Amino acid sequence: MDSKPSTPSVKSSHEATTSYVRQSRQRMTQNCLLLWADTTIDQTNEDYENTSKQIRTVTGDVNIFTERDACIDFLTDAQEDIKSFLIVKDNMFQQIMPLINDIPQLGGVYILNDIKTLDEEWIKKWQKIKSIHTDINDLCQRLQVDVKHYNKDSIAMSFVTTNEITSTDNLNQLEPTFMYTQIFKDILLDMEHGEQAIKKFIAYCKNTNSVSLPNINLFEEKYSAQSAIWWYTFPSTIYSMLNNALRKLDVDIIINMGFFLRDVHEQIQQLYEQQVNNYERKPFILYRGQGLMISDFEKLQKTKGGLMSFNNFLSTSTDQDLALGIAYSASANIDMVGILFIMSIDPCIKSTPFASIKAKSHFKDEDEILFSMHTVFRVGAIKPMDNENQLYQVELELTSDDDQQLRLLTDRIRDEAGAGTGWHRLGQLLIKITQFNKAEELYNVLLEQAPNDRWKAIYYNQLGYAKDAQGDYENALWCHDKALEIQKKYSSFRSS
Repeated sequence: MDSKPSTPSVKSSHEATTSYVRQSRQRMTQNCLLLWADTTIDQTNEDYENTSKQIRTVTGDVNIFTERDACIDFLTDAQEDIKSFLIVKDNMFQQIMPLINDIPQLGGVYILNDIKTLDEEWIKKWQKIKSIHTDINDLCQRLQVDVKHYNKDSIAMSFVTTNEITSTDNLNQLEPTFMYTQIFKDILLDMEHGEQAIKKFIAYCKNTNSVSLPNINLFEEKYSAQSAIWWYTFPSTIYSMLNNALRKLDVDIIINMGFFLRDVHEQIQQLYEQQVNNYERKPFILYRGQGLMISDFEKLQKTKGGLMSFNNFLSTSTDQDLALGIAYSASANIDMVGILFIMSIDPCIKSTPFASIKAKSHFKDEDEILFSMHTVFRVGAIKPMDNENQLYQVELELTSDDDQQLRLLTDRIRDEAGAGTGWHRLGQLLIKITQFNKAEELYNVLLEQAPNDRWKAIYYNQLGYAKDAQGDYENALWCHDKALEIQKKYSSFRSS
């Protein structure tokens, strides 16, 4: 008699899914890539080693191409929301530009040339060319500035219209990121992180190559809670990694960086308490220049009178001209709108701390005011500044502690998240607002880090709910059975 063909067990299927999710997360922890194209590269040469080391200080890693077609294939295959910055040697420049200029994933091209002058007609023809350099140090400095601006442009934002504010009965209509980051903030402020959390983050970075080895070694040697803002502003990949995680809700990275988020917040809070009296209780104006994708700008236009939140730490300036220059540069990109945010700030509002970080920043010459994460503003007037360019002025007002609409909305989100502790609260919220894939991803990470069997049983049970809601009934049943099995063992152990 023929035996039945074997089929993968539900358990194997679940574990394979968990492994795949983990590997997918490890592949991309940054929101931008650095490419270097040069047909004459000799990777055994000492000059190559020195140049490569300098370039890696910008993003931590660099993808090297000696063939034109391989570089083009890489660019076209990249994820649409990941920007690539390309360094190209003059010997490949004229071959490659006509083929790559219109690729949307290409953020900019930087030409490394023996002489700084190239055919001006060529340069005008290809708008993705950002600069020409004869010196690798100058090129890396320009790249650091542009990558920093790109990271600022890609900060996660949420928009809540006036209609959505008043319709709090159905939270499914709200942008999920608005709710995620509110709960993140609550969770992080409630949690304590010890030395073990820092060690886990360092191990994570080394295992996933998320941060260049010299930088992560320096972090391991030098990091302390009082240097958090310095590390946040330091031109390594840590900022980009955090920004990308908050934008995509990469729970693995967010959990691993939880200590860092809390340390930056706490340092901002300390500085706020030291500086608040300097403002003499008088409102003042801050500025922020950045680019917005056209789709996000359209959302912003619909949000006039509503709420807008910045879901990462928020960098602002007292220098209007500096902010306007950044906005103007962003408006040159065909897929972006340049925005000058004019922010009215009441220093007496304590809901979100902010502080001048000049004394703590890596960049001592910048007068930057940094806000803690999930700063919420009321959106005011939106006015065009230049009819010939995509450049707009947007007035924002920091929401106060007694903003009734925001308070009602926040209370409702907290109620939906339930009365659990830590990251489990976020999981409960994700399930309630039907974000089942994200809930599954979160609970898979929590299972890997579960402190004991009791919590494993809880996480398996929640995974079962998420699987059931997705229609994956076999895996839902397996997860619930696994939770019950662990709970029985846990109960018998306690009673013995």
